[in-house]
Amino acid sequence: MSTYDQIYAVVRQIPVGSVATYGQVATLAGLAGKPRVVGYALYRVAPSLTDTIPWHRVVNARGEVSMSALRHGSDYLQRHLLEAEGIEFDSQGRLSLHRYRWQPDSAASQSGQCPLGSVSNPDDNS
Repeated sequence: MSTYDQIYAVVRQIPVGSVATYGQVATLAGLAGKPRVVGYALYRVAPSLTDTIPWHRVVNARGEVSMSALRHGSDYLQRHLLEAEGIEFDSQGRLSLHRYRWQPDSAASQSGQCPLGSVSNPDDNS
C-alpha cells in the first residue's frame, strides 16, 4: 500500500460530524511527525471525491481549515462541507477539537495496532 493509500485509508474512517488533525492522521497512517505529507495527499484528492475520501474532515492542530491560495477555493468548500455535517465554527474560524475530534477504536490504539486492519480500499485492484 502506498503512503497516500495509507493516508486515505485512515481518512475514510473519520465519521460524519467528526474531524481529525493532519498530525493525528499521519500518526495513524504510520507517518508520525509528517503531517505535511497528509496535507500533500489530501491536496491531490479532487473535491468531487468527497464521498469516497472525506478530505474535508482533516483540519490543522488549531481546529482551523488551513487556508491557502493554492487550494483554489477548496478551503471555503471544506468549511461549508463541515458545517453541513453539523460542525460549528467560532468567530475566529475555529472548531472545538475537544468536541469534534475523532477518537479511533481505543482498543486498537492501546495495543499499538493501527486501526486499519479492516479497512478496504475501493481503489485497490489487487
